[in-house]
Amino acid sequence: MKIIATGDWHIGNLFHGNDRLSEHKHFFHWLLSRLEEQKPDALLVAGDVFDNANPSAAAQAIYYDFITEATKKCPEMKIVISAGNHDSAFRLEAPRSLLTERNVEVRGKVKKNWVSDENGGSWNIDFDDLIIPLNNSAGEKFLVLVVPFLRSDVMEGGSYSEGVNRIIRDLTQYARDKYPGLPLVMMAHMYAKGSEIAEKDASEKIIIGGQEEVNMDGWEDHPDYFTSGHIHKRQHIWNTNWARYTGSILPMSFAEIDYHHGVDLVTISPDKKLKVEFIEYVPQHKLRIFPDEGIELPPKKLLKLIKEELPDRGDGGQLDDKFEYLLLKVKQDKVNNDEINELESLISRKNVVLCKIHKILPAMELHSGVLEKQLESVEDILNRDPLETLKDTFKIEHKREMSEIQEKMLKSILQSISEEE
Repeated sequence: MKIIATGDWHIGNLFHGNDRLSEHKHFFHWLLSRLEEQKPDALLVAGDVFDNANPSAAAQAIYYDFITEATKKCPEMKIVISAGNHDSAFRLEAPRSLLTERNVEVRGKVKKNWVSDENGGSWNIDFDDLIIPLNNSAGEKFLVLVVPFLRSDVMEGGSYSEGVNRIIRDLTQYARDKYPGLPLVMMAHMYAKGSEIAEKDASEKIIIGGQEEVNMDGWEDHPDYFTSGHIHKRQHIWNTNWARYTGSILPMSFAEIDYHHGVDLVTISPDKKLKVEFIEYVPQHKLRIFPDEGIELPPKKLLKLIKEELPDRGDGGQLDDKFEYLLLKVKQDKVNNDEINELESLISRKNVVLCKIHKILPAMELHSGVLEKQLESVEDILNRDPLETLKDTFKIEHKREMSEIQEKMLKSILQSISEEE
């Protein structure tokens, strides 16, 4: 069987205030061509379809336009879509019955059924709803197990990791018992323990303190292939060959400037041998940090370098289809808005979109009896883990470490704030 796995589309994303719908159309055009070439049995989309729970009409339009075109070009292909933490599970599932008729299966939430027993009864997860049997071109069957982003209200007792472990393992075993011998593919959306994320300006929206980190060490009876969304860097999961993140299809921050984007082409042979090939996609607009790594220039020298190295806009001062998103680094002895305005004016005539100015000021130092940190810029403060900042503040104020119970309470508060945002 042949599968194309993707996820973290984030349709409707604004990159530093810039609408990216044209970039998503560019990606979908590319993906449609890959589907026509490869003719996979299934296209798996592992969550974060949209960038927020209330996407614009324009964002929804290009999503449904893609589904329409994909089902026309590949009528035998099944499309399976799950919800991520950025999606509204109910909004994504709203047209489920209509999409099922178009060979598209959507799973936004985990359903539970009431099962009566001698003690009254209990709510049990409807595993059958998360199992999608599919056929390949030769008529051979395989299963796709869909695990949308699991919010804390789905868990019953124990830690978040324990709850996810229990659901994923029970679903896998249930599928093996009901459909013995069939190849299993699982699609999830979660933060796997040990995953590599951007150290600064991370945009994956990990809940503070790592409470969502899921550890699946020692999982022997795992599916034949496991794909997940949520982490934007393409990588293996749990140091295995059978579990992978496909990564985001567009960079979500300048911290992701070196990431490779694309989809995974997954082939599982009749004897369940796994082959994963990366099909790389080059986004329409690249990211650029200027000047290059390790170079810090004051405004006057930076003006000269911008004139020499950044391309001008075309006739009429219009951006072309290949403009770049720019992060500008400026070394200043002190804050000077006139210098910044001059740089912005010059850049406005170049074939780039200025997204962010990183002002490098003389090193700021924070000293206390317990804390000694060096901060290069305001960004260093903004990108610091709030939990660590609060723990340091507590230590300065009370001359002792925060207790385990206090830290746990603080994590819970920060998690609630994150979920509300």
